Parts: sequence; structure tokens; C-alpha cells
Amino acid sequence: MLSPLSPLQIKERLSLLFLEKGQLDVQDGAFVLMDINGVRTHIPVGGVACLMLEPGSRVSHAAAVLASRAGTLLVWVGEAGVRLYSAGQPGGARSDKLLYQASLALDSTARLNVVRKMFFLRFGENPPEKRSIEQLRGLEGIRVRKTYEYMAAKYRVKWTGRRYDPKTWGSGDLANRCLSSATACLYGVTEAAVLAAGYAPAIGFLHTGKPRSFVYDIADIFKFQTVVPVAFAIAARGSSDPEGEVRRGCRDMFRKTRLLKKIIPTIEDILSAGGLPFPDAPDDAVKPAFEDPEGMGDDGHRG
Repeated sequence: MLSPLSPLQIKERLSLLFLEKGQLDVQDGAFVLMDINGVRTHIPVGGVACLMLEPGSRVSHAAAVLASRAGTLLVWVGEAGVRLYSAGQPGGARSDKLLYQASLALDSTARLNVVRKMFFLRFGENPPEKRSIEQLRGLEGIRVRKTYEYMAAKYRVKWTGRRYDPKTWGSGDLANRCLSSATACLYGVTEAAVLAAGYAPAIGFLHTGKPRSFVYDIADIFKFQTVVPVAFAIAARGSSDPEGEVRRGCRDMFRKTRLLKKIIPTIEDILSAGGLPFPDAPDDAVKPAFEDPEGMGDDGHRG
């Protein structure tokens, strides 16, 4: 039986690591990646927010358990990290925060307030008054298209719009492929932070109906400050390994901007704009049979 873990908070961790062509396992209580020749590479699982598992990687039961206890998100991605297939939840959302998030999403006024706050954080100004969420989505789309055009002109990259076939990797041009790789990195890190904060990735406000709707809501706030410049800069160079360069560039950008320190406070700031109180537990609810010990990790961590 392993001793209780004290996982680092998300804001103190390395953002992400990409792993491929190896067996992810636990030996002597440590996370290791073993290749076909038996060479072991130690992974500091408790100090990483998200492990991106590319084709050719396998995960043992012991490794999944350790990742969960350490609060490290496992994300299964496609080649070069451009698709997100599945994710292993590291800690699970807290019921009180789930209820709070759901109450905001189900209240039309609160939801609009949350979306307006996201608009402000993304563009640095308040949206026009008396606009519906659908109208704000339209305004956002116009600004996003113009921002892509501006970034393309700045980096002197040919740009015909955000066009790609999500089912066929390589169908987009170099700029679109770089952007797909970059946003996959951002989504992985953002989902790890959403789960660590104790919220549900699926309950979105501007985005709805997807397993990661809230992840997209939060990631969009940081997208043009972090990964989009990286993608266009690498596309402009015409790299022979654009996906690899994008991943490394995003990792460095996350460290430079201290992204993991910002995501959870931003989530709390956005949700508080809804204007609803945090729900109290019902009087007739069954109380916990025992109290869990206080840990070092974030709210969503079980370890």
C-alpha cells in the first residue's frame, strides 16, 4: 500500500509532457516509461499537470492509479498531439462546485453574465449592452476571424481562414496544422486545470453540447495570448517538423506566461460574475461519514 500523496498544486507544476512508443508503468513507486528495449525514463508525475499519450503508448493499471492519486490528467491524443480522443479524470469534480456551475448554466441571466465576463477577459472591453448570447457569439466570431487575419499578416503567413477536416489529419495547410497542434496542447492543460479546480469540463456557457465545452470556454480566453502566436511563428519558418516545434513552443510559452497560475483564478472570476450564491447542501442530505485529511493539492484532487 502506497503512503498518502501530497500532490503539488496545478500552479506549481510543469504544464505538459508528450509520451509515445512506450509502456507507462510504475516501478518502485515511481512513474516510468519503458521502451521496446526496456530502457526506463522516469516521469515526475506529481509535478506534471497533463501527460499527453500519443500513438504507440500503453498505460498499466498501476500507472492510471498513480496518475489519479497524484492529480495528473492522462490525455490520449492523435499523432503529433493534434486530436484529443479521451481523457482520464484525475480527481473528479466536487459536488458543491458542480451544483454551482450547473446552477449558473441553467439560469439565463447568470449564464449571460458569465458569457459577458468571458467576452471582457478575451477582448479587453465590455460587450455591447442588451445583446443575447447568440449575438455575442456572432460578435466574437467576427473578432476572432479578424485576429487570425492580423496574426497571419504580422507573421507573413498565407491565410485563407481556419479550414481543416478534423477527420483527416494533414488536410489543412501548414498554418492550420500548426494551429491544430497548438490548440490541442492548450485544451489538455486547460482541462487539467478545470478538473483540479473541481468543475465539470462538459458544462459550458458559450460552448455547449460537447464533453469539453467548458474547456473550450476557458481556453479561448488565453488562446491568442499564448498558442496562436506560437503556431503562426512556426508556420512562417516552414519547419520540417512543425508539430514537434509547436508542442515545444507551447510548453515554453506556458512557462513564460505562467499560464497554470492564471487558469483557476480566471475560472473563479468568470463564474462569480454570474451573480448567484454558492449553493448550500440540503438540510436532509446525508453528511460525510468521515472527513478526508487536508491535502496540498487543488480542490479536485483525490490524493
